[in-house]
Amino acid sequence: MTNSKLPENVELLRTRVVIEKDRVYSASGSDYPHQYPAIDNSFNLEEFKKNFKVKIQRLSKHSVEFDLIGIDASIANAFRRIMIAEVPTMAIEKVYVMNNTSIIQDEVVAHRLGLIPILADPKEFDYMTEDGGPTDLNTLVFRLKKKCEFNPEASPDETDPHKKYINSYVYSKDLIWEPKGNQEEKFANNPPRPVHDDIVIAKLRPGQEMEMELHCQKGVGREHAKWSPVATASYRLLPEITILEPITGEDAEEFKNCFVEGVVEVVNENGVKTAKVVNPRKDTFD
Repeated sequence: MTNSKLPENVELLRTRVVIEKDRVYSASGSDYPHQYPAIDNSFNLEEFKKNFKVKIQRLSKHSVEFDLIGIDASIANAFRRIMIAEVPTMAIEKVYVMNNTSIIQDEVVAHRLGLIPILADPKEFDYMTEDGGPTDLNTLVFRLKKKCEFNPEASPDETDPHKKYINSYVYSKDLIWEPKGNQEEKFANNPPRPVHDDIVIAKLRPGQEMEMELHCQKGVGREHAKWSPVATASYRLLPEITILEPITGEDAEEFKNCFVEGVVEVVNENGVKTAKVVNPRKDTFD
């Protein structure tokens, strides 16, 4: 939030982390009362609401990128930590193994199953209590049953396991939801299921089979990462690239190549090739 009472050079130090050729300075926050003489920089809720903005930059089914404008980086980091550790989801917590003759040990399979993201609204479920048992109000039940066999129609020379065997791979799509209580009616329009169908759980060969019952329960990421709703949550400071003096000719091309494609472009100004900053946001990608 800009304070017009401060001189321009002081405002720069207050609102920017400055990176020069051989040093970084103004990296510490100074947005607190009486940091600058005769300037009341105390928190004002009305000023905060007027200046704070959220701008969505990219939004897809599985990711979102947005700008938080008018807050300190520490608040952005707090949002990041909340998304990682405080937002509840449903995840596989209990695995009851009836049969597992695959080469993967029971406890390893259970761990792999727990990391499969489950598409279910956690608001529709209660947390499991220490002295309580599973009910239709706090638990989702999935069944996994797969047995590998030779494919009688496969060629004797076939080497592709997908063609040579039947059920040679166990995928997340093989988790079958078994509704309990009134769950079938409650979730008729959007039945609980794995987010992705093609997650490989195990590979089987003829004679091997897996049969398990899986219980999904509500939790948060601070208890275990399997309940974290985000694979990655990060924040960064939006870069601002200032060209102090014109960069022209071959120097402009060389300067452009110092950045990720799209950050700097070379334009023609009065017949002279000149470097211009067009999209500094890309400078922090990847």
